Amino acid sequence: MLASNWRCPRGELDLVMLDGDTVVFAEVRYRRHRAWGGALESVDARKRAKLISAAQYFLQKESRWANHPCRFDVIAIDSMDGDSPVRLTWLKNAFET
Repeated sequence: MLASNWRCPRGELDLVMLDGDTVVFAEVRYRRHRAWGGALESVDARKRAKLISAAQYFLQKESRWANHPCRFDVIAIDSMDGDSPVRLTWLKNAFET
């Protein structure tokens, strides 16, 4: 774990981790009800742009990681109508930059 809930002027990164040599920026999304869609679907184009911008800022500030490969993951947690069971989906390399 390199960072959690890392905040900057461009937004927040939920989790920043290493997977081998790769810097992983993981967005964690939770949905209690599916009325407005699932957790995975909530990472729209606007959210992806904010994550990319915050990740760029992180790499500028934490320059020792700047030359490492990077990827964006989404960890989606969906509750079924607010109760268990909970479905967890970890989508690696969820989107390209």
